[in-house]
Amino acid sequence: MDVALRQVAEGATGFMPPQEGLALYTAAAAIPAGGLICEVGTYCGKSTLYLAAAARAAGATVVTVDHHRGSEEKYHDTTLVDPRTGRLDTLPFLRRTLEQGQVEDVVTAIVGRSEQVGRWWTTPIALLFLDGGHTEEQAQADYEAWGRHVTSGGLLAIHDVFPDPADGGQAPHHVLLRALDEGFREQSRTGSLRVLRRVD
Repeated sequence: MDVALRQVAEGATGFMPPQEGLALYTAAAAIPAGGLICEVGTYCGKSTLYLAAAARAAGATVVTVDHHRGSEEKYHDTTLVDPRTGRLDTLPFLRRTLEQGQVEDVVTAIVGRSEQVGRWWTTPIALLFLDGGHTEEQAQADYEAWGRHVTSGGLLAIHDVFPDPADGGQAPHHVLLRALDEGFREQSRTGSLRVLRRVD
């Protein structure tokens, strides 16, 4: 991974440990040239930078989807609150992150709820990264909306997978189990990141 871009990614606001970010980069960099990388759950763009670096290496494109109003189960950072509305708004921070990483040419941000965008989405996805809301309802809705668009042989990456409830929320783990029942096979594990490949 480009050293300068990696430094920006590691310094960006977010929840992606460096080891997991590099594993995500490695998986995404292996997709076919011209492929599409789709991220569900952008926050401030930390993981987006790892995906953007991979897109550059692979000759691919990144689309990242988020409503940018935060999620109830994640840490509430008061510095991300819009003083005008009193509501969380991470979109300006994403724009800053993309600018700092100089990746605006390979990343397209879509502002909206993932399940709503997923209803009209039709483009095949070479790598799908799920890291949106971690409630059971939202995690399942994200997978339902986007998992079907992963191409045969394509990759599904799921973040914050904790098989032991003592380590964290179970919703991403349940999505992993569902994906394994629906034509995906686990390819790698790095921390809480799981990478699967569609084999059906």
